[in-house]
Amino acid sequence: MEYLDVYNENHEMIGTYPRDEVHEKGMWHNTIHCWLYDNDGNVYFQVRSDDNKLYTTASGHVQAGESLKEAFGREVMEEIGVKVDFLEAELVRINHWKMDKEKNGKITKDRAFSHIYILNIKSEPKEFNFSDGEVNGIVKLNCEEVLKLFKDEIDEISGIFIDKENAHINKTFNIDDFLLWNGEIAMKKYGYIIEEIKRK
Repeated sequence: MEYLDVYNENHEMIGTYPRDEVHEKGMWHNTIHCWLYDNDGNVYFQVRSDDNKLYTTASGHVQAGESLKEAFGREVMEEIGVKVDFLEAELVRINHWKMDKEKNGKITKDRAFSHIYILNIKSEPKEFNFSDGEVNGIVKLNCEEVLKLFKDEIDEISGIFIDKENAHINKTFNIDDFLLWNGEIAMKKYGYIIEEIKRK
């Protein structure tokens, strides 16, 4: 059973509870959003298996007793099979995330402090090993081109899709290929991260 550290709305720890109970009762907890980029101006988006949309490089819950950077390293390894120097990861922002959604007839109450971290991996990993049933692959996109797309300056961009066999496939992507919940705007959801990476 997975346990999560739980916090009040001021991000002060108040206890540790099973993950299911945390989401059933809407308790505040920590999540990690991991973004990898390279020295050539590229950022890596994962392709989620459930909706085939582009999202963070990796992301998930911070387990009880785990540091944020330890969670960064674990999630990147679990989801895309890459070992990284997670101690070098840099915090960009902490978002307060609230959403209630129904799944299998049950209401899930998500209350998370989402920690957005970026990490320069210098160059592309020699091999990815994607989590079965969770990740379909990775897309490598140029940061400047991504921002142009998000700002509606262009309609599509070219990138490299790396599949489960580590084949590199040239593809084009448009704004509909990115994971956006109802009412979300790509520039607001992802743009500030790409801009921070560009400044590095």
